[in-house]
Amino acid sequence: MKAARRLKKPESYRTRSYRQFPDQTALIATQVLIQETDLHILASRDVKERATELVIQYRLQLENYIVKHPLFLATLDPLPMDFLATPLVREMLAAGQKAGVGPMAAVAGAIAEFVGKALAAEGVEEIIVENGGDIYVQRLQECTVAIFAGQSPLSYKVGLRLLPSQMPVGVCTSSGTVGHSLSFGKADSVTVVARSTALADAAATCIGNEVGTTLSAKAGVERALAKAGEIEGIEGAVVICGEVMGAMGAVELVRLAS
Repeated sequence: MKAARRLKKPESYRTRSYRQFPDQTALIATQVLIQETDLHILASRDVKERATELVIQYRLQLENYIVKHPLFLATLDPLPMDFLATPLVREMLAAGQKAGVGPMAAVAGAIAEFVGKALAAEGVEEIIVENGGDIYVQRLQECTVAIFAGQSPLSYKVGLRLLPSQMPVGVCTSSGTVGHSLSFGKADSVTVVARSTALADAAATCIGNEVGTTLSAKAGVERALAKAGEIEGIEGAVVICGEVMGAMGAVELVRLAS
């Protein structure tokens, strides 16, 4: 089953409950909100102005490409590589090819990654860029990312421990029960870890589609994890469906306090 492009968010999605939790990073928080792009950034210095410029730059690249290649926006299938496209577009195309989905399934992760990497290249030592649950992480110390799984009793009860040796890294979550993105599955959350945040985003969408609505939670999670094992380039995945959770690959799970 094919994955989905990102759809425009209604205003109700501007308020993200998971952003209300206390920040324990000691980093400076910034929000950049431009049309559908809604970034929550934690950085070692104030990056508001530069991050806004970068979001505008990358959005313009995408919008200009879509004007000339409208199928890029609409397709649910992978597209051939376009070596004349910008690096952002090429990264999305590559992610779609590896995950077997349309390139727009990687848009949130790709923008988070490119903004994060650009800021890091300009001297920002530590940075976390979250874009609708898709996260680019570059830190100098160990950190834990909590998993939000909607109404599942496991929501916020488990997290992923990330080591400095793994970074920079992408941690992206897709859901069939929460959020605005089109999904053909019923998983409460599918979280993927990969060096490429764009790939983690596209893979999360693909894997989430495997937790079919006609399957039991256990069967759906098993099927999703089997699919995750087929996607080249991801380091691991965690799938939650109701009270059932499964994981594969090089992920370290930690229990979180209530």
